[in-house]
Amino acid sequence: MSTPYPFTAIVGQDDLRLGLLLNAVSPAVGGVLVRGEKGTAKSTAVRALAALMPEVPVVPGCRFSCDPASPDPACPDGPHAEAAGVSRPARTVELPVGASEDRLVGALDIERALSEGVKAFEPGLLADAHRGILYVDEVNLLHDHLVDLLLDAAAMGASYVEREGVSVRHAARFLLVGTMNPEEGELRPQLLDRFGLTVEVSASRDTDERVEVVRRRLAYDDDPEGFAARWAEEEGALRERIAAARVLLPRVVLSDGVLRQIAATCAAFEVDGMRADIVMARTATALAAWAGREEVTADDVRQAALLALPHRRRRNPFDAPGLDEDKLDQTLDEAGPPENSDGDDQPDPDGGGDDDRGGGGGGGGGVPPQADGEDRTPPQGSEGDSPSPAPEGAPDAPGRPAGGEQQPVASAEPFRTKMLSVPGLGEGAAGRRSRARTEHGRTTGARRPEGALTKLHLAATVQAAAPHQRARGRAGRGLVVRRDDLRQATREGREGNLVLFVVDASGSMAARQRMSAVKGAVLSLLLDAYQRRDKVGLVTFRGKEAEVALPPTSSVDAAAARLESLPTGGRTPLAAGLLKAHDVLRVERLRDPSRRPLLVVVTDGRATGGPEPVALAGRAGRLHRSEGTASVVVDCESGYVRLGLAGELARELGGTAVTLDELRADSIAGLVKDVTAAGRAA
Repeated sequence: MSTPYPFTAIVGQDDLRLGLLLNAVSPAVGGVLVRGEKGTAKSTAVRALAALMPEVPVVPGCRFSCDPASPDPACPDGPHAEAAGVSRPARTVELPVGASEDRLVGALDIERALSEGVKAFEPGLLADAHRGILYVDEVNLLHDHLVDLLLDAAAMGASYVEREGVSVRHAARFLLVGTMNPEEGELRPQLLDRFGLTVEVSASRDTDERVEVVRRRLAYDDDPEGFAARWAEEEGALRERIAAARVLLPRVVLSDGVLRQIAATCAAFEVDGMRADIVMARTATALAAWAGREEVTADDVRQAALLALPHRRRRNPFDAPGLDEDKLDQTLDEAGPPENSDGDDQPDPDGGGDDDRGGGGGGGGGVPPQADGEDRTPPQGSEGDSPSPAPEGAPDAPGRPAGGEQQPVASAEPFRTKMLSVPGLGEGAAGRRSRARTEHGRTTGARRPEGALTKLHLAATVQAAAPHQRARGRAGRGLVVRRDDLRQATREGREGNLVLFVVDASGSMAARQRMSAVKGAVLSLLLDAYQRRDKVGLVTFRGKEAEVALPPTSSVDAAAARLESLPTGGRTPLAAGLLKAHDVLRVERLRDPSRRPLLVVVTDGRATGGPEPVALAGRAGRLHRSEGTASVVVDCESGYVRLGLAGELARELGGTAVTLDELRADSIAGLVKDVTAAGRAA
């Protein structure tokens, strides 16, 4: 086993270290979600945390890590006789993004269960993580069905495996730690709420700090064991501080005044449910224990809010997480000072001083961040946010593009759109848009399994085994089942698609009111794509060329930000936009051949610039049609006189055209389902 990088040797990242340490002090806090750019020591810090956790007493030989003091009565390896337990280090179990359901929850031997009535169960990662850390890198890319299983286990503290009436249950209580890069997509709100805390991380812009990071990393790579030995004293001191905080934790007083501040804060930021209040209370208590105090102060409540609320207050998928700290301070002041506290206790000299880092010079320890700190991580939600578009009528900004382009126009209010889907039956990633053969969904048939059996079709299995019972010497009531008899259930569900938007930003679309409506429609489609777990891409065309404003990504937030900053003006190179979209789809078919594309062209259908622009656009459309790309044209033409050019483009693409009004789910027009149906009928 390789030597992990010492936790105390991590440079900076105070919020990250503090969030992890608070969970080490009080696992009831509920885990931590680490959001930030790549290369910021997210994974390194999580893996280093396990070395600081106290050892876990377990029943000898139990694969499910039962506590000898109170073993699980339903443990599959039980019942456990009274015996002295053994201690082992706390585990950090990593869940790969591409893991199967059987790898996560465990696998039941269906053949032995049917033929012998034996519950032969192979534990999965949830069993390994019991009483330890379950670490999910790139948690936002986890498949939906695995997310559902994690939600169930996190809510119930147990994992259930059920196959055709055969059930196995075991305890699964773990510290859930996830890392993610927001540019690659967001998390479902249900899973987001399961993380007790969230922290934002970014690379330091301080030259000396970056130099120290590189120096330590090179020293570790050259001699991991020697590097770890140099930090052993600091690691030991931090481990002792965690143990002392755990002992102190039950004695920490959470007064009624503090509880009122917590409740007032959660109400002021309009968080959903009551989990935020509970997590804030537990976090504030852990902060006090970490600082060596037996009473929670207002500073603890403030810091708990900064850690526990940002990811819970989001009201819209395109809103950046974060808290208004001025509003937070005002709310805490209005709620009144906590009881049994006076000014001499805030801040506590033992809890927030520079000398109380627990990790020694330049390393870790997780000091509760102070509001006046200079070398701090930027406020959550501030880094990486796209600039807001200039208000209408504002003067041109310096460096404004030439060529008649107008300032970006703010989008209209988004609305619920009709469902656009790709016809046929796909086999792409799980989602909520188009029909597909999936591991989850309604059963449509049976087939012989290819590899491990995951979903048994009981009726088909019995039907396959029945004719051979006499030849196999069946004597009793049990059915004699062999491997060749087993049948895998084929299921139909929904898949996520690649929705590629091709948006006309030319002069013909530049009327401010009209472009605002167009952006609102595209934003509505982006919101729909977010909810249906699609990948999205954005191609724009204006002037003389087209450009890929956003390569295909799972981050719908990034697409929305690019859309808001989109300027307009110039000619209408429609053919260039369609050809650029063809290039994007060609590359994506090589990268992810199972994910089917849906082309959404947002235009009034006009084409200008160059020789025979209309004919060239028609040929580009037929190129998409020849490759079977599902497409829909959102007709943005307005006014009393309509040329119908968008409808002609839709026919060339082999798709259909809808107006902005027809795109609304509550319009009287028919529901748009298979977007190529009109083209095929033509």
